[in-house]
Amino acid sequence: MRFIEWLENSARGLGHAAAGPATEIHLVGDVFDFWHEYRRAVPKGGVRLLGAIARITDAGIPVHYHTGNHDLWTYGYLEEEVGVTLHREPIVREYDGLRCMIGHGDGLGPGDYGYKRIKKIFTNPLLQWAFRWVHPDLGIGLAAYLSRNSRANGGKEDLVFEKKEHEWLWKYCQETLKEEPIDCFVFGHRHLPLDLMVEHPAADQSPARYINLGDWINHFTCAKIENGKAELLQL
Repeated sequence: MRFIEWLENSARGLGHAAAGPATEIHLVGDVFDFWHEYRRAVPKGGVRLLGAIARITDAGIPVHYHTGNHDLWTYGYLEEEVGVTLHREPIVREYDGLRCMIGHGDGLGPGDYGYKRIKKIFTNPLLQWAFRWVHPDLGIGLAAYLSRNSRANGGKEDLVFEKKEHEWLWKYCQETLKEEPIDCFVFGHRHLPLDLMVEHPAADQSPARYINLGDWINHFTCAKIENGKAELLQL
């Protein structure tokens, strides 16, 4: 699996990481097509991936897991068993002077009101508790089917880029610059690799960059931050 190979190369300092192993790794969500933790059951599959992540965290390299809209139903398993640090909202990190905002990106920016309404349902504690009472064979099977169907229906839209002003996450980046100094925004969710300049609302301020990491289904892309510079890579 190419994604696992990328993880292991990042940790070992091989391939794209030949200049040196990663000091930390960020997975920006939708790593699984569907993920939901019952009290004593998790979705079948993904064992090799979870094992690779666990080996990396055991080796002392922090792995940050940013939940996406396909894998937000995690309640402690990934942290306790695999050793990741979980994030449900974007975080800000600085690397050699490069100030970065990193997150999945779902529900940010204007528009996408249908999903924003659905997310309120997905994150409702009472409904999450009720779903746990559905037998895993039925609950996980049904949710995985709906997840795949949703992705298939939206797949063509994900492949289309018209102009940056039409990108909701780009608009979110520009609005954020009004309140907080950020040099580089790194998001997922869009499933299309993008590297766009974000003009600062103040004419006398330097622009930022918005990098969307794409995916590991069609594009096989990632970002590397080294010596204070971010680079979008296709592997």
